[in-house]
Amino acid sequence: MSERGKITDGMSEEDLNARHADKMAKKKAAREKIMATKTGEKGLVIVHTGKGKGKSSAAFGMIFRHIAHGKRCAVVQFIKGAMSTGERDLILRHFSDLCQFHTMGEGFTWETQDKARDIEMAQAAWKKAKEMIRDERNSMVLLDEINIALRYDYLDVNDVIAFLKEEKPPMTHVVLTGRNAKEELIEFADLVTEMEMIKHPFRSGVKAQIGVEY
Repeated sequence: MSERGKITDGMSEEDLNARHADKMAKKKAAREKIMATKTGEKGLVIVHTGKGKGKSSAAFGMIFRHIAHGKRCAVVQFIKGAMSTGERDLILRHFSDLCQFHTMGEGFTWETQDKARDIEMAQAAWKKAKEMIRDERNSMVLLDEINIALRYDYLDVNDVIAFLKEEKPPMTHVVLTGRNAKEELIEFADLVTEMEMIKHPFRSGVKAQIGVEY
């Protein structure tokens, strides 16, 4: 029997509940003490990377959260082409007054098979992204799959970081998604989440499905 089991063995349900309530009250007090010191606000640079699913999905969750609060935001997609997606269709159909949506890519490199064209499109997307970020009416700007463009050096990571450091309005949040985020960007960002893949249905022959992947 564990030490915890020895301590609680023989205690009445009432005593156990009282002990639990006391423990939780202490945790709550400690948590509130910590939270009282967290008073600052700033526009965050947020990176979603890793081989697991959910990088863009989590980012769009924050975009829809902004929309729900009536906050203006924008999306610039760097790689994904013109294929219809649920997020884009919903935003363009119902929330275009709050969220600008710019799909600038033409698909992945293995689809376009034209590196010069990919670089041109990435540069155009970055130009649009800077426009959206500079507009202080936008509380959040999502740069979807920009990490892919950075990985292939279609964009210079140092130029991206310099812009975010020098020109991003202080209260604007910028979210950058895509696997293989550059180490320089990870070091610069305020919040970094790495999605880890444990299982994926694609490996079992299951294709991308509507409502899950797009």
